[in-house]
Amino acid sequence: MTNVQPPAMLATVAPPPNQFLRSDAIRSGMDLLMFAHKSHLNRADVALAARGLGRAHHRALYFLSRRPGQTVGELVDTLGITKQSFGRVKTDLERAGLIETRKGQTDQRQRLIYLTDVGQKLEHDLFEQLHQNMARAYAAAGEQAVKGYWTLMQHLMDANTHSRFLAFADQ
Repeated sequence: MTNVQPPAMLATVAPPPNQFLRSDAIRSGMDLLMFAHKSHLNRADVALAARGLGRAHHRALYFLSRRPGQTVGELVDTLGITKQSFGRVKTDLERAGLIETRKGQTDQRQRLIYLTDVGQKLEHDLFEQLHQNMARAYAAAGEQAVKGYWTLMQHLMDANTHSRFLAFADQ
């Protein structure tokens, strides 16, 4: 198991008690979300950039590792992008030898997307970096805060996205 000691350097800030719904507190919360998102994903950016890839490629690799054998339509729906946007990402990942397309077993017309062995290794390496950071943050925040985080993140989703998340989590 990875050692997930919280760093001693972090001093956290919080909105004043009973003022979390004020506009300035909400704006600061949005700032926090933007900075945390950027900092968290920066951990994977170097490895991706070394292969000429970016965050759009990372998202596709991530969701293909979670649910191998998706159709283009399923993956596009999960990613929330158009088929045209995904086309470039798919081409890049195929050329890099990170994904492959196979015919469906029950329906030969289906084209299912899988990570190759190289793609699985890259995604695993990226995930480990992000996992360590997330585990460290979870340990520093504690169980109640993590439950609050899960609640908050789900309430940031629109109903359609939340339904997709629940269906994705149930598979």
